[in-house]
Amino acid sequence: MHEALPKFRYHPDPIATGSIEASDTECVACKRARGYIYVGPVYSEEELDSVICPWCIADGTAHELFDAEYTDIASIGGGGRWEEVADVVAEEVAYRTPGFSGWQQERWFTHCDDAAAFLGVVGHDELKEMGAEAGEAIRSEAELSDREWERYFKALNKEGSPTAYIFRCLHCGAYGGYSDCD
Repeated sequence: MHEALPKFRYHPDPIATGSIEASDTECVACKRARGYIYVGPVYSEEELDSVICPWCIADGTAHELFDAEYTDIASIGGGGRWEEVADVVAEEVAYRTPGFSGWQQERWFTHCDDAAAFLGVVGHDELKEMGAEAGEAIRSEAELSDREWERYFKALNKEGSPTAYIFRCLHCGAYGGYSDCD
């Protein structure tokens, strides 16, 4: 039987985004097989691919034991592209929140003086389904002319390249994010 997953303020559904998967793997931090394992990026001197459980991410154990980071702390706020957030917020995202994999350096959208919730990797169809506001957030970040955006928007692919990464502000509900290519 699987334990209930911990809640992550800034990554509310890490199973849907593919960052956490069902697994019988024993966690290297707590030495328990809890039914789930983190499969996203881990920045650490030790090789920690697919061996940390969500609970050891949430409570900071894996960070304390291995200096594990799941999102580059300097990329929270898009490296200065978006709002700067308090250190305590950046540390929660970097050290106690599941990250996600992108084609290039991952960035974490910030808004209303806080990190936003990561909703997932999206392509044209998913972005269109989310509505005009979500699409406009990615178009604005891409800084493309209307004509260029039309082609780019149609090419967005959740499983390929280019890909969009969508977030939602926890305070005002605004969408944000970015796109990149391989």
